Amino acid sequence: MGALMFLIGVLMLPAVSISWIYGENSAPLAISAAISVLLGLIFFFSFAKYDQLIRKREGYLIVALSWVIMSLFGMLPFLLSEEINSLSDAVFETVSGLTTTGASILNDIEAMPKGLLFWRSMTQWIGGLGIIVLTVAIFPLLGIGGSELFVAESPGPTSDKVHPRISETAKRLWYIYVGLTALATLAYWIGGMTFYDAINHGLTTLATGGFSTKNASMAFYDSAFIQYSAVFFMFLAGTNFTLIYFGMVGRFSRIVKSDEFKAYTGAVVLLTLVVFAGILGTSDNGIELSFRKASFQVVSLITTTGFVTDDYTQYGKGITYICFMMLFLGGSAGSTAGGIKFIRHVTFLKNSWLEFKRIVHPRAIVPLIINGERVTGRIINNIMNFLLIYLSTFVGGSLAISLLGYDLSTSLGAVATCLGNVGPAIGEVGPVDNFAFFSPAAKYVLSFLMLLGRLELFTILILFTPFFWRAN
Repeated sequence: MGALMFLIGVLMLPAVSISWIYGENSAPLAISAAISVLLGLIFFFSFAKYDQLIRKREGYLIVALSWVIMSLFGMLPFLLSEEINSLSDAVFETVSGLTTTGASILNDIEAMPKGLLFWRSMTQWIGGLGIIVLTVAIFPLLGIGGSELFVAESPGPTSDKVHPRISETAKRLWYIYVGLTALATLAYWIGGMTFYDAINHGLTTLATGGFSTKNASMAFYDSAFIQYSAVFFMFLAGTNFTLIYFGMVGRFSRIVKSDEFKAYTGAVVLLTLVVFAGILGTSDNGIELSFRKASFQVVSLITTTGFVTDDYTQYGKGITYICFMMLFLGGSAGSTAGGIKFIRHVTFLKNSWLEFKRIVHPRAIVPLIINGERVTGRIINNIMNFLLIYLSTFVGGSLAISLLGYDLSTSLGAVATCLGNVGPAIGEVGPVDNFAFFSPAAKYVLSFLMLLGRLELFTILILFTPFFWRAN
């Protein structure tokens, strides 16, 4: 926890510099950074002499507490600057950033200080690949083992490893993450954004976060080059980063045999064509503009980025329903995207199809093959349980928001988008709306759902089980 506080403070320093460059009051950011660094050093050196062995139980607890710590210290600049006065608003905006959800309570983003907006973008970049992965790369230098943390941060069913040593895996993933962020920033700058806006959008694109420095999000930039660049980098950010690494080193066979990547790509193509046809048939945008809007919105929703270039709810109930269903897809496991993840959908659908064969041939052994490998019963059971708990959480969360006084469409949309870490939804939280109108109680519920979704349910919910706390 001490090491994490220190890192959060250090990562605030670029935002302090931005405030100073633009002649703004940098004191709130500087004080927040100082508090984080100082408390981090006190915590770290006060407990450094104790046993540092991290087992699975400690791993899950540290990951959950890490996101609480990041949220508490991450919201300090908003509160100290008094740009966000309400505690519930500050919690919501910070959690939305760190979980890369992109839902916002800000009514006038462009009126915010540039340093504070940069920190807002940084919260998404930090949460994008997971601050824990960065910590795993650094902990070995501090004499702390980190493999259990990586397991807790990435509880999905994928077993691909870039490198057998977990710290090397984390480092290589971050190299790719930083490199793609730089390339996205360069593309946006070449496309006509100011360097400041390009950096912010580069950070939030690779994080699949969707925070923008403009009130109109990506719709502000009426540029085909910028918007197609965003589509390309959002798609990459929603791809398993290990596959990106294998592609970089020429191991294309791993990409070709990835069932998840094929399903992910196929869904993007199919849904783009469907939405393209819907927009073309209900508007006078023309072929190119209709295709650009369709491809942008489909990739943005599937990868849970949440950027918008258009109000998709204006194209009829059919397109609105399709966009709502995309909130439940998610990108690939091992990407920065949120949501259920395509590997779970693929496993569920394949296993369901094979179940018909097992019914007809009850004595036959019909294995489930994913990526050319047999999937064990334990993994299948884990995925089925995850889907059931996800659906139950969605229903329970929607009921809770409805009981707080909001209509059904808004409740369903808000819970789906927060649990899936997407951003825009339907109802009063559509692509041109924000979350400022929710009550403090509703914002706390939605913030909790964002954390649940980002840590894929089990990492948080396991802490509420009695056997987690029992001695061995």
